[in-house]
Amino acid sequence: MKMAQLTPAGTIHPFPRSGLQVFVESQSGQRVLRCYQCGKCTAGCPSAYAMDLGPRRVMRAIQLGLKDEVLASSTIWLCLQCQTCSARCPAEIGIAEVMESLRLLAAAERSRPAERDVALFHRLFRDLIRRWGRIYELGLGALYNLRGRHPFANLGLLPHLLSRGKLPLLPQRTKGASQVRAIFARVRAAEREAPPPEAKEGTDASRQ
Repeated sequence: MKMAQLTPAGTIHPFPRSGLQVFVESQSGQRVLRCYQCGKCTAGCPSAYAMDLGPRRVMRAIQLGLKDEVLASSTIWLCLQCQTCSARCPAEIGIAEVMESLRLLAAAERSRPAERDVALFHRLFRDLIRRWGRIYELGLGALYNLRGRHPFANLGLLPHLLSRGKLPLLPQRTKGASQVRAIFARVRAAEREAPPPEAKEGTDASRQ
């Protein structure tokens, strides 16, 4: 599968209809080429100050097929899914959906996340939902601190939260937890049967 290449001189040679663009559009349902770089998404993004690329530049990188640069950026992990970018886009592109598809691709390809703690939090949150049917805050905080290698982060808040009953010591039983686990099991089965994202997008791109 061909992707845009950077020459030693720094010139970008984009390939039309790259595999990255095909994958993002198929997963997000958005027309990436409709973006004409007005910058309203980045101007309204509450997290743009902390991002290395910003939503506008991510959209342009997808158009150019710069897959490695996109997956290595902090932007896809710092996106809050607040939908501000999508609401402000004059081309009516769901940019938040585009960011979600990029996180999916990064996870599927086991790319090293630029924001390791954010990716860890996402994974732990999902696993606790699968196990208990709802979030278990105390368990989430403990696992996040231990696996994130900052075991004492926010530890001073714990006594106050426990004394006010804000954090139950044990996970609460949830009606329908078995159905939630069944949903996760069906998704995993579907993922095992589906071709890898890289192979699928390469096949689609070769038809263009």
